[in-house]
Amino acid sequence: MKLSAPVHHLKRQARLLSREGKIPLHEALDRVAAQEGFASWSLLAGKAAETAPAGGLFAQLAPGDLVLVGARPGHGKTLMSLELAVEAMKSGNRGVFFTLEYTQKDVLDRFRAIGVEPAHFNHLFEFDNSDAISAD
Repeated sequence: MKLSAPVHHLKRQARLLSREGKIPLHEALDRVAAQEGFASWSLLAGKAAETAPAGGLFAQLAPGDLVLVGARPGHGKTLMSLELAVEAMKSGNRGVFFTLEYTQKDVLDRFRAIGVEPAHFNHLFEFDNSDAISAD
């Protein structure tokens, strides 16, 4: 099933619906998912992850490459980065995720949102949100 808009646009619609309707965000996300023909947001996100461009980008990377992802807020940087990490781990490589914004629980929840069980990759995934991350 093809989505009517990119996931980040649908997520924005849900945030606006949440504010305007004074409803919890998870409920607004599920309403948007229902409009797209999915029973819940997690099913929509999982389907979107299947068709995401991360697999094609991963195929262009060489061992030891570092990918730095940047874009405006809400454009899918986190999900695409996690999708790249999953592609790497499926190939037996390590995936490392650095962030100053998310907690480890947030990242594990994002994995589940794209239909990936993090426990399958515990030995290959590393998460760092320490204050030691800096441009220095």
